[in-house]
Amino acid sequence: MCNPTTVGTTAATTAPATTSSSVTNNNTSDASVAPTDATTIATATTHYSNITTHNNSQLKKQQMLKQQQSHQPKTDKVYSWIEPDAKNNLTMKDHFSSLLFGGSVVNTVLELVLLAIPFVAMMILGRDSPVLNVSGSMPLTELAIFYVVCSVVRRVYNAYLEAVYFSFPSLRTQPPREHQLKQKKDLMGRDEEQLLLLDSHDRWTMVSQFVLNFGLYYALAGFYPARDHDASPSQSLQERVIRLILNHYVMSFGMYWAHRSLHVVPWLWENIHSIHHWAKHPLSRNTYEDHWMDNFFNAIVGHVYAQILVPLDNPTFWFSRIFRILESLEKHSGVSCGFNLAYSLQQWMPFAQMPHHHDWHHEGFKGSNYTFSSLGGLWDCIFGTRKGGRYKANNGAAATREDVNKTFGGAKKPSSSRRLDWSSRFHPLAPLVVLTLLVGWKLMYGLDK
Repeated sequence: MCNPTTVGTTAATTAPATTSSSVTNNNTSDASVAPTDATTIATATTHYSNITTHNNSQLKKQQMLKQQQSHQPKTDKVYSWIEPDAKNNLTMKDHFSSLLFGGSVVNTVLELVLLAIPFVAMMILGRDSPVLNVSGSMPLTELAIFYVVCSVVRRVYNAYLEAVYFSFPSLRTQPPREHQLKQKKDLMGRDEEQLLLLDSHDRWTMVSQFVLNFGLYYALAGFYPARDHDASPSQSLQERVIRLILNHYVMSFGMYWAHRSLHVVPWLWENIHSIHHWAKHPLSRNTYEDHWMDNFFNAIVGHVYAQILVPLDNPTFWFSRIFRILESLEKHSGVSCGFNLAYSLQQWMPFAQMPHHHDWHHEGFKGSNYTFSSLGGLWDCIFGTRKGGRYKANNGAAATREDVNKTFGGAKKPSSSRRLDWSSRFHPLAPLVVLTLLVGWKLMYGLDK
């Protein structure tokens, strides 16, 4: 009737059984056998058709898998698409990436070119040229070195945090179980089209930040504080500590309302900030992967406004910026524990927030209209947007006092927190307008006042 090797075991065994039964029960007439043979042939044909369809489906799946794998990077040295395991033999150097952690050769070259521009200018015009240096500010040499140091810190600390993430799975705030190679998403939950767009924004971010950073140097004398060469410092240690805390709270105030606006103002969310939230399971490399305008205006309402309103002297300025780099990277690291150096230093502060708070903020995507603060967490508590986050995910390795006591965003929300909903009665951009007016007023009297 048919070739058993083609049809398979089912057809080969079914056909003889049916024929034997038909002959046994209908051995008196050839006319009675014919319909049975026809039924047997039809059955075998149906089996053959089903198995052929199944084989074709399996073949198509195999072809699609091969096509997907051909577009993926090899996992022996790159783990953008799949979590590395013992077979990958990753070393510490394999954790390094570009300034914006995309691993792009073009972006890395662009980073090096931008960092080299001030050094080239000093080679041509001289390091002490009055054309290049601004009176009352740190010399251009120090400024150029400052941004090189920032770049190196980003690279090294990103490598450190990602090494912690992959080396200590028990400390993760959430597992990467949703990110499989077959989904063609990276470990943070983003597909190829989104990564290509982010790659473009990375380049615009580097260019716009370069223009902003060096534009401020020449536009606002004293914004980058000069080093005090006197025998006695102009600020005592106590004053430096107080100024540092105030500066960071002013910075986090501006960034809180900017971040909150990016979530609750529909146009800002749809066109700017939602790009950053494509990463639902962030790693430290995700820190600066935003729309370039997101990074640009956050720098203005955060670092720029804070330095104008509460100026820091030269050593404190250096410490503040480096600390902020560590804090930003840790916030997106995917681990919340003692390995987070910056957050461990500020965990004692009232209403402190740890990486597990911001990690939960990312997991919620558009529903994550909470936990906006960049430092300290004070503004989330005052304005009623604090959430406990995943503080139990790693056995409470970095749980704060408020997490344990379940206050301001815990399971039992206190009445004092419910009364803080007044902040939703005004437009979220209104505090930024007030802050901008204060900055304008301060600039009228000079940065040193």
